[in-house]
Amino acid sequence: MTDILALRGCRVLRGYLDRSAQETLVDRLRLLLTKAPLFQPVTPRGQPMSVRMSAAGQFGWISDAKGYRYSATHPQGMPWPAIPQQILTLWDALSGVARQPECCLINWYAASARMSLHQDRDESDLTMPVVSISLGDEGLFRIGGTERKGSTESLWLQSGDVLVLEGASRLAYHGVDRIRPGSSTLLPNGGRINLTLRVVT
Repeated sequence: MTDILALRGCRVLRGYLDRSAQETLVDRLRLLLTKAPLFQPVTPRGQPMSVRMSAAGQFGWISDAKGYRYSATHPQGMPWPAIPQQILTLWDALSGVARQPECCLINWYAASARMSLHQDRDESDLTMPVVSISLGDEGLFRIGGTERKGSTESLWLQSGDVLVLEGASRLAYHGVDRIRPGSSTLLPNGGRINLTLRVVT
């Protein structure tokens, strides 16, 4: 049975994906990444990000000297592959909206990777939720309010957990402070995969 926690207005569904579902999803992601390989984004200031990324769906999120934005093509020029049905089914069950996600962003965190506090606000309709899936090693997720400064709360997200940013939490500042290496055996070489589903247009 899934435990549901409330954290700063977002839902955290502990263990929503069991081990078998996680393994199936990882296999599908491996195939997807042969079509759209992981790449390392660079901030507009030229600083390489510590995470590596790819995406599925109509759009992927990219960053380079031109800024942060969604793109219909991978940095190497190919279109993004389709979002796997397993992920779409999860969205339908948890998002509470009729629209389908147009982007499944794939973030891969090595042991030293981080994600600084940020808002997800590059989408056109900010009332649409963001659904986040954790796979592999645990990540220390931190979330605050809609202002960058202010108090925050943290929670270790485990493999199989799903988090939904919705309502008041949709524009909350959030990030990943660190990874706990070796905390999961799902990925043979370690690391953490985070999938985030968004309606873009």
